[in-house]
Amino acid sequence: MEKIKIEKLDLFYGNFHALKNINLNIEQNRITAFIGPSGCGKSTLLKSLNRMNDMVEGCRITGKIFLDGDDIFDRKMDVNILRKKVGMVFQKPNPFPMSIYDNIAYGPRTHGIRKKSELDEIVEQSLRNAAIWDEMKDNLKKSALALSGGQQQRLCIARALAVQPDVLLMDEPTSALDPISTSKIEDCVMQLKDKYTIVIVTHNMQQAVRISDKTVFFLLGEIIEEGITEQIFSMPKNQKTEDYITGRFG
Repeated sequence: MEKIKIEKLDLFYGNFHALKNINLNIEQNRITAFIGPSGCGKSTLLKSLNRMNDMVEGCRITGKIFLDGDDIFDRKMDVNILRKKVGMVFQKPNPFPMSIYDNIAYGPRTHGIRKKSELDEIVEQSLRNAAIWDEMKDNLKKSALALSGGQQQRLCIARALAVQPDVLLMDEPTSALDPISTSKIEDCVMQLKDKYTIVIVTHNMQQAVRISDKTVFFLLGEIIEEGITEQIFSMPKNQKTEDYITGRFG
């Protein structure tokens, strides 16, 4: 079942044509990986899915993106509600300079949840979903800035989950991390797909193979090929895809 449908999407930064005629369906409760060289439009498309490109000066978008059948560019669309439904985890962990507990409770509080018992439950559940509760439960008052990079990134995943989104966008979430932290986050992401639809931008092709159900290959702002991950990596239909994944490209 499709969760997000993208139709004839073009995106311009000033005169630069960054995304060209993007048509794509993103399936519910699946992990979709965006791969391709730097500057090919992966993160730009990712940020369009919760309208973060609205904040970029000179950015112009034509075409449509539907979330559960609703056009996210419709005037009636409340961007705050959209961003509650479509959470984001960035490349660099960006915990707030406050306690672990307050990092997780921040989103729910801004959406009006004040009761301590309710917040306690959300904090625990979010940390459990991000596979970090056991490491954190005795240190919830500790500053999030004192955590290791890998722990900070899982905290940021928990923080994104605390407002109960439907979709989780991840922009190279492990690129700044060591292999052990990367592996923990990959395990966590694979467990999350039962509850969430996940779109991940990755430069690490082994990561795409390990965790994604579907892979989309971008080049110079266009989708060159998309399909089941196994098929893309074992029998790509397009020569450019094959050149990229075998490293003959660049």
